[in-house]
Amino acid sequence: MIPLRDIIPSRTTPYITITIIALNVMAWLFELSLPRDVLPVFLQVYGVVPGDFHAPTLISSMFLHGGWSHVIGNMWYLWIFGDNIEDRLGHARFIVFYLLCGITAALGQIVVDPSSTLPTIGASGAIAGVMGAYFVLYPHSRVLTLIPWIFLQVVELPAIVLLGFWFLMQLFSAGAIAVTASTHGGGVAFAAHVAGFVMGMIGVFVFRKPEYDRWEPMDY
Repeated sequence: MIPLRDIIPSRTTPYITITIIALNVMAWLFELSLPRDVLPVFLQVYGVVPGDFHAPTLISSMFLHGGWSHVIGNMWYLWIFGDNIEDRLGHARFIVFYLLCGITAALGQIVVDPSSTLPTIGASGAIAGVMGAYFVLYPHSRVLTLIPWIFLQVVELPAIVLLGFWFLMQLFSAGAIAVTASTHGGGVAFAAHVAGFVMGMIGVFVFRKPEYDRWEPMDY
């Protein structure tokens, strides 16, 4: 299932979401400019390597990606769900929330596979946190979704259904990998997605602003 857009307009301009997307795009273009033999070394240094952990990579790894589909997919999800969460948390709080979700996601992957020497990269853990926050704050929102099933279908799904299904798929996949002990083969860091999503669900209660009525009182 591929989300296309949600139905909730943002009340403010999502400056931070746009900035994060721009930084990821610039980082991706920089990766593309690196020689083919240099890129793996670059990712090994700036990605999170559980078996050779360095704290600064918890931040740098969030802005690196492994392919066009990786970066486009992540930025698309951030664009759809990030503006509403930034609106609800506020710009400054959203920065801290986003980074904290990404850090928690990376740590979750380290816990699952602490001896791995493969670099973990990508914004998907942080974005999973944004999706977890959306799941909590806007469960009754509807998301226009493309479903590639025999024939392409576009339907409106409740956010709680779309994001709940996504989370269960990540949870199932993370559990399957843990059981088969195949994480050393590389691939998708499902444990990071799960950790980020859960962090987003919990952290949003700390970072959200109090809800105010949208109407303004009239002067008499």
